[in-house]
Amino acid sequence: MGKREISVEVVAAKILLVRGKKVMLDKDLAELYGVETKNLNLQVKRNIERFPEDFMFQLTKKEYLRLQNATSKRGGRRYLPYVFTQEGVAMLSSVLNSKRAIQVNIAIMRAFVKLRQVLLTHKELAGKLEELERKYQLHEADIQVIFEAIKKLLEPPPDPPKPRFGLN
Repeated sequence: MGKREISVEVVAAKILLVRGKKVMLDKDLAELYGVETKNLNLQVKRNIERFPEDFMFQLTKKEYLRLQNATSKRGGRRYLPYVFTQEGVAMLSSVLNSKRAIQVNIAIMRAFVKLRQVLLTHKELAGKLEELERKYQLHEADIQVIFEAIKKLLEPPPDPPKPRFGLN
């Protein structure tokens, strides 16, 4: 990946939801850090005490297959991939000690923060929409009466009675 800066959007696209947690695959992280996946995982295994289950975990076969169907095909692997939570990614910077690792970690942390902000905004909008729906439901009967009155106003007036000619 050269020395160019990593965009938040590129990183955000690699953040996945697994077991209710936002995570990144070891393969994607290795690519961002400019190292081989096996070397990234080797460094993690050498420092495994820094990576508890809430920082990093291995996918099950079912989870991995589901991810392969949801994302592009990831190619053959001899083992199930590891995924890293935001905290696990932060810990990687202490294990992968390079300028590139620092820059990548900054970009990844920004992506996680941006994703959190988007989700909060989404929740706020959903709440406002629900509030509007409730208000509409409360006034639905009133609105129907208004529409009926408008429809009656739009109806042409009845024809005036025709004068009768002849004998009564």
